[in-house]
Amino acid sequence: MPKAWRSTRFRVALTSFVTSLVALSVVSAWLVLDAQNRLGNGAAQVARERAAAVVHVLNTGAAPADLGFLVRGSIYEVTTQTGERVASCPGLRSRAIVPDGGFAYRDSVEDLKPGDIDLASRESVGCARDLGDDPERNGLRLHVAVTVSGDSKYRIYGAAIVDESGQAALDSVRVTLLVGVPVIALLIGAIAWFAVRRSLRPVEAIRSEVAEIGAHDLSRRVPAPDSADEIAKLAETMNTMLARLDTAVTRQSRFTSDASHELRTPLASLRTQLEVLLAHPDRLDWRDACRNALLDITRLQDLVGDLVLLGKLDNAEPDRAAPVRLSEVVESCLSGRVGVRAEIRDDPMVYGDRGRLERLLRNLVDNAQRHARTGVEVRTSIVDEFAVVTVTDDGPGIPAADRERVFDRFVRLDDGRARDEGGAGLGLAIVAEIAHAHGGTVEVADYGGGARLVVRLPLAEVRS
Repeated sequence: MPKAWRSTRFRVALTSFVTSLVALSVVSAWLVLDAQNRLGNGAAQVARERAAAVVHVLNTGAAPADLGFLVRGSIYEVTTQTGERVASCPGLRSRAIVPDGGFAYRDSVEDLKPGDIDLASRESVGCARDLGDDPERNGLRLHVAVTVSGDSKYRIYGAAIVDESGQAALDSVRVTLLVGVPVIALLIGAIAWFAVRRSLRPVEAIRSEVAEIGAHDLSRRVPAPDSADEIAKLAETMNTMLARLDTAVTRQSRFTSDASHELRTPLASLRTQLEVLLAHPDRLDWRDACRNALLDITRLQDLVGDLVLLGKLDNAEPDRAAPVRLSEVVESCLSGRVGVRAEIRDDPMVYGDRGRLERLLRNLVDNAQRHARTGVEVRTSIVDEFAVVTVTDDGPGIPAADRERVFDRFVRLDDGRARDEGGAGLGLAIVAEIAHAHGGTVEVADYGGGARLVVRLPLAEVRS
C-alpha cells in the first residue's frame, strides 16, 4: 500500500490547494490595492478641487481674510510666497506636514513654521504618506494638493482625508480575504481529494481484479464502469488485452500439446527400432533398421525446423527484407519438379525475405502435389496493386467448412491423415504466417476441379 503523500489523490489535492491559494492571493491583493488606489485618488481629487475653489476666489480679488467659509474643513493652509500664513483649517490643527513627506502630531497650528512644509517634489499635486509612522494604529490617510494663485501671491494647500467608511469597508474586506483565501483554497483541495478518490475507484477495482487473475484464469475480465470516460476505455482495453492473452495462451497450450504429440510418435518409433536392434542383433538387418531410424530422424528434424520457423514468425517481421521478383521464386521452387506447370504474368515484385517466400511457395506446391491426381499449376499476376500467387491442383479439394481451419497449426483433414502419413499439419500454417509477416493474406478460393490456394502480397513499390 503506497504512503498517503505518494498517492495520486494527495498530489492532485496538494496541487489544487497551492494553485488556488496562489491564484486567489494574487487576485485578492490586486483587488485590495486597486480599491486603495481608488480611495486615495478620490481624496486627492477632492483636495485638488478644494484648492482650486480657493484659487478661483482669490483670483476674483477676494482677500485671504475673507476665505474663512472656504478654509474651514477644506483647506490645510494658505500662505504667501514668503511663507506667511494667512489662513488655516481648524479641523487639522493637530496634524502637520513634516519635511520628509510624512505627518506628525502638533499641539497647535501656530507651531507650524514655513520650513516645516517641504512640497518641492509635489509642485501641482502632492500626495503625502499615511499619518504618523504606524498607519494601522492611526488609521488615517491624508492627501494634500498644492496650488498657486493666479497672481502667484499665495500657495494653497488643499487637504482631504480618505473616506473613512470606504476605508473601513476596505479594511474589513482585507481581513476577510486574509482569512477566507486560505480557507477557500483548503476547501478546493479537499474537493479535489474526494473527486479524485471517487474517480479512481474503478481503477482500484481494475487493479484488484488484475492482481487476482493468474496465468490459468485468463477468462476473467475486469469490471467496466458505465461512464464513457477514459477509465471505461482503460477497462475496455484491459479486457481486450486479456482476451488476446487468453487466446494466445490457449493457442500456445494447444500448440505445445500437439507438438509433443507429433514428436512423441517418431521418437517412440525410433526408440522401439533401436531397442529391438540391440535385443536381437542377429535377427534384424541393421541396414534396414538404420534406414528406418534415419527416416524418423529426418521427420523429427523437419518438424523441429517447422516449429522453430513458426516461433520466429510469431515474434518478428522478415529480417532480410528486400525487393524480390516472384518469377525468380517460382523458377527456384519448381526447378526439378515433375507435374507442375508455371504461368507467370506481369512479373510482380514484392518486398520481403526471399528465403521465406520460397518456403511459402514450396509448402503450397508440396501440399498440392500430395493431393493432386494429375498435375499442379502455379500462376503469378498483379490484381489491384497486389501480387497474386495461385496454386491449383486437381485433387479432391478442400470442403468449405474447413477452408479457414486448414491454416491452423497441426490441423490435418481426415482425408489428409489417411493419405499423408508424414505430414504434421504445419505446412499451410507456415504459409499463413509467412504471408501475414509480409503484409499479405492467404485463402482457399472456390474451385470446382480441386483445390485452389491464393496468396496476395503488397507490391514492392506500394509497400515502400
